[in-house]
Amino acid sequence: MNTVSDFLRDLQGRDKPSDALPVHLRALWWAQKGDWDTAHDLAQDAASQSGDWVHAYLHRVEGDLGNAAYWYRRANQPVKARESLEEEWKELVTFFLESIQGGEE
Repeated sequence: MNTVSDFLRDLQGRDKPSDALPVHLRALWWAQKGDWDTAHDLAQDAASQSGDWVHAYLHRVEGDLGNAAYWYRRANQPVKARESLEEEWKELVTFFLESIQGGEE
């Protein structure tokens, strides 16, 4: 899986994400499927800056902007306020897929 389009095709063709995906990408997979609770549990359990970034995004989805700001700080990311949730989701997926390809994950 190399692109957001590949990731979206995977979402449409499966009942659950591949276990080969890093936990933070599995969280984003569930978030896009509309299962916020599973996504949140995975992001929280990731215990990494990547997981914290996804955790921040999820609290933004929830509408809890104060909690989101806390998690953005933990992830060492700027607080997102102006871009849409869809834009941020794509940004996250793109960043993490590129990290995998670059051998950083």
